[in-house]
Amino acid sequence: MNMLSLEQELKNNSYPGRGIVIGRSEDGKSAVTAYFIMGRSVNSRNRVFVEEGEGIRTQAFDPSKLSDPSLIIYAPVRVLGNKTIVTNGDQTDTIYEGMDRQLTFEQSLRSREFEPDAPNYTPRISGIMHIENGKYNYAMSILKSNNGNPDQCNRYTFTYSNAVAGEGHFIHTYMHDGNPLPSFEGEPKLVAIPNDIDAFTSLVWESLNEDNKVSLFVRFINIETGKYETRIVNKNA
Repeated sequence: MNMLSLEQELKNNSYPGRGIVIGRSEDGKSAVTAYFIMGRSVNSRNRVFVEEGEGIRTQAFDPSKLSDPSLIIYAPVRVLGNKTIVTNGDQTDTIYEGMDRQLTFEQSLRSREFEPDAPNYTPRISGIMHIENGKYNYAMSILKSNNGNPDQCNRYTFTYSNAVAGEGHFIHTYMHDGNPLPSFEGEPKLVAIPNDIDAFTSLVWESLNEDNKVSLFVRFINIETGKYETRIVNKNA
């Protein structure tokens, strides 16, 4: 698989929707993740990321403009011991509760499907990072309709053991803007992961479409100590 430029992937797509990047820094020291949200409607754009415990939650920037919280208010990031869960919906809680009961990442998601937002049927994308004894593995999942047919849910899980320094994977909800919005296709994209959290945060945020970007979360976790640094950028600041 050819390594793609994350900057170009974002700059050349006005509406990738919501996206997750997971990988390992070039120096091998950090487990890295980024999660961004975009929006086309007033309701979707009226959001910010706020910290909640070791994770984050979406929140209405202007509560008076919040019309339907069902698919836009959720916890994208939660931490369960040495596992960090990152998703684009309330399946974060499904994974957290399932893994807390000793289910696997994949088993936890079997009870969920794509979002019920016809005609888009937005895919549910999820990631899990597992750091233990100086070793780092991660996995990504997408639950999507069968080419726009909601009668079938297609489930794909991609696992990456012994994460490679300088490499990461990027998955997002939509191939591009459209009506209805076309779901992501294929494997998560191979992208480069740098060492500097601020440079990485800036690269992602500045590459997202100015009109549609809403919020960005970035975290670097030290693989040896488990200590982490977080950056949050909100357009509605």
